[in-house]
Amino acid sequence: MSERTVYEYAVVRVVPRVEREEFINVGVALYCRNQKFAGFKYFLDEAKCKSIDPTIDLKLIERHLDSFYRICIGDKSGGKLATLDQAERFRWLTAKRSTIIQCSLVHPGSCISAEATLNELFEKLVL
Repeated sequence: MSERTVYEYAVVRVVPRVEREEFINVGVALYCRNQKFAGFKYFLDEAKCKSIDPTIDLKLIERHLDSFYRICIGDKSGGKLATLDQAERFRWLTAKRSTIIQCSLVHPGSCISAEATLNELFEKLVL
């Protein structure tokens, strides 16, 4: 693949105390229609999360992020949402909501490899 194509991505955030609107970037979800790619990478930094809320339930957050991952990639163990097509899954996952797991606005870009771009964005925005 050497032709550039459009992709969309959102930064996934943990918002330990929704009322304070403080967040930690924990992942990146990326969708590229032309490459039939939907992916999600995440890393949960325990120290950062506990610095905002020492009582945060990290096991619960981890389960939610794992579910987000399974839905994003279309793994049937992710439930009914994981059976939707890639665009529907991406739109559902990145919809605005006021919960402990939130996404940034969706941003566009162009890439040669959606998977490589996901890795680059993850390193730049999360790690």
